[in-house]
Amino acid sequence: MPRYVSCLLTCFVAFGVTASAADSAADLEWPTFRGPQRSGVSDDTGLLDRWPEGGPTLLWEADGMGRGYASPAIADGKIYILGDGLSTAEDRDEYLICLNQSDGSLVWQFKTGKPWNSGPESWQSSRSTATVDDDRVYTLTAFGQLYCVDTESGKEVWKVHLENDLGGKKADSWGYSESVTIDGNLLICTPGGGKNTMVALNKMTGETVWSCSSPEDRGAGHASVVISEVFGKKVYVQITGSSLMGVLASDGTLLWTYDIPRTTAVIPTPIVKDDLVFISVGYNTGGALIRQVATASGGVDVEEVYGLKPALNNKHGGVVLVGDYVFGDSGDRGKPFCAELGTGEIVWSERGSGKKSASVTAADGKVFFRYSNGVMTMVPASPDQFKETGSFKVPGSGSRPSWAHPVILGGKLYLREGDKLLCYDLKN
Repeated sequence: MPRYVSCLLTCFVAFGVTASAADSAADLEWPTFRGPQRSGVSDDTGLLDRWPEGGPTLLWEADGMGRGYASPAIADGKIYILGDGLSTAEDRDEYLICLNQSDGSLVWQFKTGKPWNSGPESWQSSRSTATVDDDRVYTLTAFGQLYCVDTESGKEVWKVHLENDLGGKKADSWGYSESVTIDGNLLICTPGGGKNTMVALNKMTGETVWSCSSPEDRGAGHASVVISEVFGKKVYVQITGSSLMGVLASDGTLLWTYDIPRTTAVIPTPIVKDDLVFISVGYNTGGALIRQVATASGGVDVEEVYGLKPALNNKHGGVVLVGDYVFGDSGDRGKPFCAELGTGEIVWSERGSGKKSASVTAADGKVFFRYSNGVMTMVPASPDQFKETGSFKVPGSGSRPSWAHPVILGGKLYLREGDKLLCYDLKN
């Protein structure tokens, strides 16, 4: 509503401001993994520059998340999270859980199937963050079962299996963990393998719209698709167990690939800035910067700005770009680094107060690291130095790795810790 009519009575002006503030709050969303832009960077401002001893104020906590490493997806006043072995369920199966954002109270639970119990206990459980779009939420199990669920009723709308229905293949034995991408009427996901490496589905029905084949692909990794706009074209950027790839959004044409060496697993989601794509691959593989370039035939190709640098490797905590610098954990060592995007040069790499793998998010000129041992920290997003301005141990941490990525939205910090979801106040 317009705010310029100064002659309105004070009460109407006050009402307009209040309504506007409420509308702005309602528009705040973190609807998928790493947020609406898949950058891991929140638009929040006005956050505390320092945390009190013991950390920020805990506003509420909710039980019934079960085991899992999925982070919360938040939209339209609701929170969605995937977990198995819930304290609020009578079985050990996996569920998509819907909560009220205001207090964490349960709205509904949707059973997705049996739990992922492959490998050592710390590898088990749910890992894919849901994706919310209007009145539907999409969730992917480690087995490759993709569900579309109604956000109001918690009832299934449709389902597609990435392996059984689409011939998909994983490049490792850890199961699927991609968060699907919604773009207009399309749902974009990565079954992996040489047949249907990436597909676009009708988001309303689950029917295949187009399929992109990268014949030599070893299988899907764990990253999620990022959208790039270059030279008047929309390009879906993804990294699999074989390569970074760019796919034309309009029809699924494979535009380019950038090969990476075979490694244990490929997990972090790429970062797109204009025509640049930054990747980081763990297990000492490294980080690289690629530039998309126009071809004489009107297509898109890539050139290497710098190749894989082992010092920039990141296992599964992710990397964020703030300004001209990338921040992340060195592999899974619990030793955060800051590097210049354009050159890949490390400007600092320091140990913080936590230990082992650190997942990362950023907001308001700050970088937030959540360590595997349950320690949550905050540092300025500055290349000048590494200096913690807040640190606390998350209650209930320690029994399993704290691998779920933190989420910052509307001045709140959301942390999934075992069977609990905790909400902290970052403004007061």
